[in-house]
Amino acid sequence: MRSQLLIEMHGSAKDLVFAIYYPVLAAIGIPANLSVIVTLTRGKCGLSRCIVYYLVAMSVTDLLVMIIAVILNRIAGIYFPASFLSITPLCSLRVVLYIAAIDSSVWLTVAFTFDRFMAICCQKLKITYCTEKTAARVIGTVCTLSCLNNTFWYFIYEPFDIVNNIPWFCHVKIIFYTSPAWTAYEWIHRILTPCLPFIFILLLNALTVRHILAASKVRRRLRAHSNRENQSDPEMEKRRNSMVLLFAISGSFILSYLLLFITFVYIRIARISYFSGSNFKESNYILEESGYMLQLLSSCINPFIYAGTQSQFRVELKKGAKFPIIQIFNMFK
Repeated sequence: MRSQLLIEMHGSAKDLVFAIYYPVLAAIGIPANLSVIVTLTRGKCGLSRCIVYYLVAMSVTDLLVMIIAVILNRIAGIYFPASFLSITPLCSLRVVLYIAAIDSSVWLTVAFTFDRFMAICCQKLKITYCTEKTAARVIGTVCTLSCLNNTFWYFIYEPFDIVNNIPWFCHVKIIFYTSPAWTAYEWIHRILTPCLPFIFILLLNALTVRHILAASKVRRRLRAHSNRENQSDPEMEKRRNSMVLLFAISGSFILSYLLLFITFVYIRIARISYFSGSNFKESNYILEESGYMLQLLSSCINPFIYAGTQSQFRVELKKGAKFPIIQIFNMFK
């Protein structure tokens, strides 16, 4: 995990990139995720309560990523590099909260994928598994385990400097790169996020596609025999919309996290320190920072996926956007 020592980066080209990118990301991501939470919790988007639970939980974790990672870590590090947030204990805590939020978002995506797999491919288990109670339990378990699993990151940092007996900034301890225990922990963490999610999502999506294609052939044959082949099929249309939403979320996740995983493998194989990329022209630094930028970008993409794939969601979103305007208009009417 790379700490936020951006104090040394002022006056350079990368400063300008970060100074523009992260505020824009926060300005888009926070209102977008808040809009999703408000719109979905109203329950008028034509989605089952089970799906709504997962989508709202994913939006909440994405919102936390925007607040903790983008605002408190990146933007605060760029514009307020010597604030109280840079005191080592708080700096370490911010990193833990950020990683926990990221992991929760990732595994909630896996849980949502599995839920849709059960709903589409396992009709007998669908009745017992795809329920609000199960969704709430899965969400609670995922978030709790993510927090517990990532508490160890708090102990990999040491002060970068001590001023008036106050430890400042976060510097990764040398033992993190030399200790077999820490190396094993980081590999386990990277396997859990994002390696296993990659495998699970690709496998579940492949099985879901195979089931849908097989079911579509059977339904077309039955409709052909009943002379209704040219009529619309509400059931298949519903499955198609669900599949588009599922694949859009899964594909976005894979594309957003792929570069970060490549960076981790490259750093470990080449035995490069996370701080070795202090020169913006170095390819490893560009690779590393691009991975983080894509990872954070993924936390504000889902709202646009919902709007692009769900017509009823767009309708409710427009109503929500018009509501304050109408209220203001009525006040001065």
